[in-house]
Amino acid sequence: MESRHPQIVNVRTLLTNDNLKIPNYQRPYKWTTKNVNQLIDDILIHKDQSEYRLGTLVVHSHDNVADIVDGQQRTITLTLIAYAIIKKQNKTPEEEQALKNFEPKLLNLSFVNNISKANIQRNYKTIERRIADFDGNIILFFLNKCTLVEVVLSDVSEAFQFFDSQNSRGKDLEPHDLLKAFHLREMNKCSTEEERKKVVAHWESIDTAELAKLFSQYLFRIRNWSKGHSARYFSKNDIEIFKGVSPNIDENYPFAVMLRIVHLYVEDYNRSYHRNIDKQEMIFPFQIDETIINGKRFFEMIKYYQGMIDDLKSTEMKEKYPVLNMIKTYAGSFRTGDKYIRNLFYCGLIYYMDKFGDKDLAKAIDKIFIWAYSLRLKLKAVGLDSVDNFALNKGEYSQIQLFKKIKETVNPSDILNLQLETLKENRSSKTEKIVELFKDLKYYD
Repeated sequence: MESRHPQIVNVRTLLTNDNLKIPNYQRPYKWTTKNVNQLIDDILIHKDQSEYRLGTLVVHSHDNVADIVDGQQRTITLTLIAYAIIKKQNKTPEEEQALKNFEPKLLNLSFVNNISKANIQRNYKTIERRIADFDGNIILFFLNKCTLVEVVLSDVSEAFQFFDSQNSRGKDLEPHDLLKAFHLREMNKCSTEEERKKVVAHWESIDTAELAKLFSQYLFRIRNWSKGHSARYFSKNDIEIFKGVSPNIDENYPFAVMLRIVHLYVEDYNRSYHRNIDKQEMIFPFQIDETIINGKRFFEMIKYYQGMIDDLKSTEMKEKYPVLNMIKTYAGSFRTGDKYIRNLFYCGLIYYMDKFGDKDLAKAIDKIFIWAYSLRLKLKAVGLDSVDNFALNKGEYSQIQLFKKIKETVNPSDILNLQLETLKENRSSKTEKIVELFKDLKYYD
């Protein structure tokens, strides 16, 4: 595509472009207030950087017009932010100076689609409230340092071909890919190139299917279930759950004090010259339900929990705790519903081990097995909705909110002594081995 001319443009240049238009064939403006708040949060978070890249803009240039082919949602939102800043009441002299000679042309846009109109009106109200945090310096950063990669194509077919290729690649991006990009960007604030290479090398060494499984079936579900939230499917809309405080922990909040102390102590310990002598390394004391420290700690956390899960499923653990072998070998273990139950069991056990280690682990395995597999014996068919409701103690077959109990207790005996139901019948097939263990543990009459 010889007509492609990529260049970096800032918001000021973008919004003062006389030729930039949104063609009629574009879809309606559908950004939600969540999208808007995230964009503004990102601008505020990166306000001290020399530049913050907002994404890519693809335009079709023809007859002195630059039609936006890809990037209209973000461009409209940037226009709304600029308009709100201009209309802001009681601006300070610094804010007035920041806006000097800024005359955005895109403010003349008009919309006929009712969906676009409704979303613009709703989002503008949100933006009006949020730009109260914008002072003169932030306005200058927004206009001059927030940038996009602009790709200009003169042939409309090439423009759509480029858009389609970008969009198809975007569809292939998994939520964990977006998290990787976010946390690598956060690492730029306080890490060396060698550290970044190291975490990327380890991340890339993990099979992408395993990464997707780690997030969707374990970390996402445990974090959500512990908070009493549904956790059926992990999507791009849920990645905020894996974002936390800045790697420098600049947040001046009481909750961040403990994080700052532990984070800096571990950093200091591992960087001490003594480590060259004793070859010891301190692992950050991760907890699945804790506030995440962005950047390097996030990648360390993923490595830590991937290792925990691999150890839990190892041959050594199966030999030591026969239950772990039986749940993968009984006659019906291959069925989809049984896999949902097994995942529920693993999540409960991982959460227990995350908090109490191997303290009374054999008893914990038995207790969590009885809790999870009671749902298998009660139902002829198990769906993901059944498991999700059961974890949240909803529905007729629920008996206890295990994840909430683990989150709230400080003593493993509170989990080991939970009163669980004794079953009297089995409604499922191919679960004879499950029933045998229930009987051995005195939970089946």
